[in-house]
Amino acid sequence: MQTISEIRALLNERGLKPKRRLGQNFLYDKNQLVKLIGAADVKAGDVVLEVGPGTGTLTEALLEAGAVVIACEIDNDLADLIEDRLGPPDTSRLTLIRGDCLGKSRTLNPDIIAAIAGRDFKLIANLPYQIASPLMVALLVDHPNCVAQFITIQKEVADRLLASPSTKAYGPLTIITRAFAEVKKIAILKPTCFWPPPKVDSAMVCLLPSPLGRGVGGEGLPDKGNNRTPPDLSTPAARRAFARFITELFTKRRKQLGTIFGRGRTFPETITPDMRPEVLTIEQHIAMWQAIAK
Repeated sequence: MQTISEIRALLNERGLKPKRRLGQNFLYDKNQLVKLIGAADVKAGDVVLEVGPGTGTLTEALLEAGAVVIACEIDNDLADLIEDRLGPPDTSRLTLIRGDCLGKSRTLNPDIIAAIAGRDFKLIANLPYQIASPLMVALLVDHPNCVAQFITIQKEVADRLLASPSTKAYGPLTIITRAFAEVKKIAILKPTCFWPPPKVDSAMVCLLPSPLGRGVGGEGLPDKGNNRTPPDLSTPAARRAFARFITELFTKRRKQLGTIFGRGRTFPETITPDMRPEVLTIEQHIAMWQAIAK
């Protein structure tokens, strides 16, 4: 794996410096990189999406583990560096995509989708901070063939993923992510694990998609003689609708649900009109969405 001296030398040879606007903080701590790959249990033939490969430190380690890597790099200078270092791309082992990992409306870049070609894949990456949240959500909502995410992100974002109701960090990212995945914290990384060091701590986390439609049927949803099945979360369209519902609801996080939806509405069991969005559990949010959609 590349050392900090090697990363500096690779950039200096090309007259390059880390670009702050692109969130270029290169993870070089060997122990942490080994921990990330080990947690992901990378096996020969695994399809791996890496976003923001930088100088290729993690890319090289993934290839050595036998993974089929699809790497997306927005910085053409670094994309050139990776090609020079690893040779002409061999799409049976490495596909290098130049551009933003997210396209219009924060959906996954069509070139990435084409390279994955419907196969199951894992996201394994030291993510640039500014794209971490929308990328995590896009994969969970629209790409059920993403079987796991093993990522390094800003610790503050990891705290939001694991937040509890009635706390400041609890919000749409918490609910949308954990409605569709189990989140585990693998490690906390100090700024000294990166070059240049960021101003904040980072966290290594794992997102394992849970069976789609968690809470389907609604926790205590009243039937009132209506035999229609409550809407589930088993399709990308339904998951997108749920995500929009939660995002809009949290623009009124401190208003009572009766004020937002009307006090004449029948609320799911365990939910009362005087409750506020910020106090509902994830299961209650799913039940609330199902009641509204129904």
